[in-house]
Amino acid sequence: MASSLARLGAALPRARPRAAARVLPPGWWDAAALGASRRAALNVGRCQIHSDVKVAPTSDLKNEDSSSKNWRIKMLYDGDCPLCMREVNMLRERNKSYGAIKFVDISSKDYSPDDNQGLDYETVMGRIHAILSDGTVVTDVEAFRRLYEEVGLGWVYAVTKYEPVATMANAVYGVWAKYRMQITGRPPLEEIMASRKSCR
Repeated sequence: MASSLARLGAALPRARPRAAARVLPPGWWDAAALGASRRAALNVGRCQIHSDVKVAPTSDLKNEDSSSKNWRIKMLYDGDCPLCMREVNMLRERNKSYGAIKFVDISSKDYSPDDNQGLDYETVMGRIHAILSDGTVVTDVEAFRRLYEEVGLGWVYAVTKYEPVATMANAVYGVWAKYRMQITGRPPLEEIMASRKSCR
């Protein structure tokens, strides 16, 4: 009986191994995701810098952000960056169950460096910043890791705690941070800064 089953098994066609799915942690996008975000505009006449691509309605964001009274980490994000907003919206959705993150839109006219460890708009536009409840400022991949840990997704960035992975991850993020304005079809930071100054 066993030999009959062995012969039968040998006669059956072998299943081809499936290719492993390409899994990217949230926050790392491919070029296909960028197509719609290339239509960005600098509306100098109204002193507003915005993208034509709206990832999610933002009417209730101020109320939601100000309601995070027991936050453990504050995320400073660029609300005019369509790709950044995909990640922010994902974290915001997860945060509904945790209430650990306070979201602060640095592109808002109400943004105040005094309320955020003295971090001015230009500095925070350069790379991701997060502020822990004790006032410690974290940046780059460590900021993502801390944010994800607070909403139960610590495994996504867990490997970045160790060298040399941390160094490599920060280098990759550094490239994204340096070119994110042109990748998302927005004006250079210098133009945005000049426009913000002219509105004051």
